[in-house]
Amino acid sequence: MASKASAVWTGSLKEGKGAISTATGVLSNANYSFATRFEDDNSSTNPEELIAAAHAGCYSMALGAILGGSGLTPEKIETSAAVTLAKVGDGFAITRIALTTVAKVPGATQEVFAKAASDAKAGCPISKLFAGNTEIVLDAKLV
Repeated sequence: MASKASAVWTGSLKEGKGAISTATGVLSNANYSFATRFEDDNSSTNPEELIAAAHAGCYSMALGAILGGSGLTPEKIETSAAVTLAKVGDGFAITRIALTTVAKVPGATQEVFAKAASDAKAGCPISKLFAGNTEIVLDAKLV
């Protein structure tokens, strides 16, 4: 399965603007700009925000799958991701992704949950994409 998206950029780096769309139409001409990526302008999206959303969703699904494989059905898994874009050398790179998850899993012990949470961090396809070149940290809580 191949998921598809597109982006259009017009103008110079600092004064230009862009629009991102997904094939599903969930995003349709979502605006992004230099200011939304490198300054404190939260009026539209940026690529790192989209990566954060993808990683949070991917991780939550992976954790649910691993718990399900252990015979546990999560009532709720809520994950947030914070993606850090930093200056590295002459350019920029994603240097850190912090995942924070809170899960309600009836019947789960802390030990089983902790292992599942760690395994999901390692096994999630988005985590695998960044493995070896980006620090990925996890704060996982069972409630």
